[in-house]
Amino acid sequence: MYASLKFRTFALLTLVAIGLTACGGGNDDLDQYINKVKARPGGRIDPLPEIAPYEIFTYIADAEGLRSPFIPDTPQAIVGSAAAGMRPDLDRSREFLEGYPLDTLRMVGTLDIAETVYGLIQTSDGLIHRVVPGNYMGQNDGRITNISESEVGLVEIISDGIGGYVERDAAIGLSD
Repeated sequence: MYASLKFRTFALLTLVAIGLTACGGGNDDLDQYINKVKARPGGRIDPLPEIAPYEIFTYIADAEGLRSPFIPDTPQAIVGSAAAGMRPDLDRSREFLEGYPLDTLRMVGTLDIAETVYGLIQTSDGLIHRVVPGNYMGQNDGRITNISESEVGLVEIISDGIGGYVERDAAIGLSD
């Protein structure tokens, strides 16, 4: 057994030595090409393009009659949407499915029990929850308005970006 291991080691070392010897020569054509490329005259590199300095503009209220970009151009929109009174109810207790973004929830079916249609919603961790109209889900105060065989419809309350809120329809379709 020990002699066989010695023979294998000797054979392996012999093959490695032969392989390394084969890599040693035959680079004359490569050396000629390298010398030919080095003998070429150097090229000219184009200069970098001229960069124009940035023109600074200071925004001052009523500067030359220009509107400040930091103040909404329609102040009545703030009053209008705030006066409409549409706001998320901050005092109500949150439901479990409001902890998930709407795009991570999937509808996997419906359930009909005692003339009540339940939507079956699966969360990203694989749990399935029953929902009915009036339940909330998603992170934008989405209130479920209807449940059909193919989707769960809801209305979300989102910020309009100028101090108020607007309602937006959304739905979660039945997954295949």
